[in-house]
Amino acid sequence: MHHDKQHSETVSARNSLDHASHIVELDTEKFRIAKTASDLEIEGERLEQELEGLKNRLHELDEQGVEGDEAAKARREVDDPTILRLKVYRSLGIDIETDSAGNYNKAVIRNIATGDVHVVNIDPKFSRFFYSNYFWQTMQ
Repeated sequence: MHHDKQHSETVSARNSLDHASHIVELDTEKFRIAKTASDLEIEGERLEQELEGLKNRLHELDEQGVEGDEAAKARREVDDPTILRLKVYRSLGIDIETDSAGNYNKAVIRNIATGDVHVVNIDPKFSRFFYSNYFWQTMQ
């Protein structure tokens, strides 16, 4: 019987050792998971702040529009003769439209005095001189 008692004590000690080792493994895993969760929470907060900043920047850009803020538009207009030319045309009641290749193919002429609107398809076979005379006649 002494042998059985010693055997059961050895098994019991071994089970206690296995149990303690298993508890240590579980504690280690628990702390690893808690650290990962904490790191992910911090990263989530950082990403939320970044998202908020990007939303604010998008709102600013939406308010500026496609052409940018007034200062940027003014700088481009001073430097770009085409924009200046189009601005002059618009102030005279002429809107020039482009095709998909970027060629000017249509002019919409508004006669402010009479309220008439004329749409002119621009054909390269006619000269610029022809079109400028035609536009002036239409606007009078």
